[in-house]
Amino acid sequence: MVGGGGSGGGGGGVGGGLLENANPLIYERSGERPVTAGEEDEQVPDSIDAQSPFLHLTHLIRSINDPEHPLTLEELNVVEQVRVQVSDPESTVAVAFTPTIPHCSMATLIGLSIKVKLLRSLPQRFKMDVHITPGTHASEHAVNKQLADKERVAAALENTHLLEVVNQCLSARS
Repeated sequence: MVGGGGSGGGGGGVGGGLLENANPLIYERSGERPVTAGEEDEQVPDSIDAQSPFLHLTHLIRSINDPEHPLTLEELNVVEQVRVQVSDPESTVAVAFTPTIPHCSMATLIGLSIKVKLLRSLPQRFKMDVHITPGTHASEHAVNKQLADKERVAAALENTHLLEVVNQCLSARS
């Protein structure tokens, strides 16, 4: 699903070689949203939405590490809350992400990392759509097709090296 790339690394990324985007714009991290008393009430069932403290999807994906830089997807503005759509009643989640440059070779890996984080965090009933923000990547159609293909995603996750790279993107950085 994701090629070896050869473009990550030089600045603390997971691959090897030169950086494609050596000087990305860095954005400020958003603060934590305070939890209300009603949200803490154990008698009230938690709904899943982009703001939910129980499953704050934006929080889950914003802390994913970029495969090329020692920064999070939020710090690079790759993911934003406005591009996360959730419908608990319909059991759907849609996440649009924006690569930092139009020819980013790591776009599929970033999308796969987002998808894996959601697969590991959400109930199985949810249908997930992870895709590139329209008009922001030269190969958006091909990348979106890969990310939407359940068999290709499953095959990619059977590749131990690729799974290791995804897990590095999902792990907390010190």
